[in-house]
Amino acid sequence: MSAEEFRTAGHRLVDRIAEFLGSVADMSVTPGQSPSAVRQALNAEQGLPESGADAATLLDRAAQLVFDHSLFNAHPRFWGYVTAGAAPIGMLGELLASAANPNCGAWLLSPMASEIEGQTIRWIAEMLKYPTDCGGLFVSGGNMANIVGFLAGRAAKGGPEIRSKGVDGRRLRAYCSAETHTWIQKAADIAGLGTESVRWIAADDGFRIDVEALRSRIRQDIASGDKPFLVIGNAGTVSTGAVDDLKALAELCREFGLWFHVDGAYGAMAAGAPEASQLFEGLELADSLAVDPHKWLYAPIEAGCTLVRDVASLRDAFSYHPAYYHFGVEATNYFDLGPQNSRGFRALKVWLALQHAGREGYAQMISDDIRLSRAMYDAVSRHPELQALTQGLSIATFRYVPTEVDRSDQAGDEYLNKLNQELLTRLQQGGEAYLSNAVIGGKYALRACIVNFRTTLEDVESVPDLVVRIGRDVHAELRQRTAV
Repeated sequence: MSAEEFRTAGHRLVDRIAEFLGSVADMSVTPGQSPSAVRQALNAEQGLPESGADAATLLDRAAQLVFDHSLFNAHPRFWGYVTAGAAPIGMLGELLASAANPNCGAWLLSPMASEIEGQTIRWIAEMLKYPTDCGGLFVSGGNMANIVGFLAGRAAKGGPEIRSKGVDGRRLRAYCSAETHTWIQKAADIAGLGTESVRWIAADDGFRIDVEALRSRIRQDIASGDKPFLVIGNAGTVSTGAVDDLKALAELCREFGLWFHVDGAYGAMAAGAPEASQLFEGLELADSLAVDPHKWLYAPIEAGCTLVRDVASLRDAFSYHPAYYHFGVEATNYFDLGPQNSRGFRALKVWLALQHAGREGYAQMISDDIRLSRAMYDAVSRHPELQALTQGLSIATFRYVPTEVDRSDQAGDEYLNKLNQELLTRLQQGGEAYLSNAVIGGKYALRACIVNFRTTLEDVESVPDLVVRIGRDVHAELRQRTAV
């Protein structure tokens, strides 16, 4: 492809994307199609073409397929998961990053990209009031960001020979709230500890880890010959947005000599917003911290990030230097700090966006999301056929309850779980708005998580009528089936 052909095809594609961004609010959140319908649109059974085709024509078809058959997290009524619509400057950053196409594993292979990554890490730390001389790197997302912190803790607290000899029969133990995301099971498995090494500690009525129950369990494990090594604090749980008492957890970790890791993949960026900053006291004391810029920094996927107080902890966990590594530069080589050697230029889109919006812009957008979530919760609370359950950070949970159903009766509760599960399926397929689910005290709930700079007050206040309309239809159908 010549430079002129690239220019023509690129301009045409950018025009299509701009049209999409300008009209996404008027589209369905999702077409609600079956897998077979999507495969048919793609002509998925087609074999590999024998000869090439015109680039502009291919891009036109690709844009049509993507825009006609996708779920749009850029839609102002997408609140299903903790996934943000991409900031447009991040989209352009992705294009620029792929043009240079640096391998961000070694500084010599990516001099400017490596320095941009380092500066972006420092800026994120500054936003969170975390030490700006920390180590860190960009990874694919929240799971990997947390796993990197877990492995750094394993190397730091698991014993001097754990990297060479492995676990070697030692019963290492990690501790977390029952509300913690399933990444912890993946981490324990990958690290060779096994999922039974994870101690799930009960949460209190506010869905925060019970610190005294945690202390008691650590003491029991020490008495039985186990080796506690790591405690996880949640800075925004995925179900309810709960934030653990991070300061108390940091003090407990100092008491027992444990690694303190904070899962802030969803919520940590709210520490920079006046609306919620008081919840995050103690975040700066973490040994490692996972954040996810493709959530509340609105970066295009993929963009996860791990911060570690002492960069030497990352090198101790990941660095190897075979003879064929000969870079010899006094600079950061990111292959030393994480599991990847070949790494894409993930930092550029975040670096651009941080400058485009600035600290104040992000504080405003995150605060807006939190206020909109509270507004949704309040609107739900006012409706007689809806039961508001929880609201934390930018997550609200609730359920549809027909007036004639006794919510205090066990049979009634079981029916409500079935009703709301079917309601959610209909809601997601309908494309008017997109929510997900949570289970709150045994209650199947609808869950709305707002990490969306396009969402308005009008959008959130439309939720009660939409949910009740669909809920009434589902309730009538379920009752009719029961009668038959």
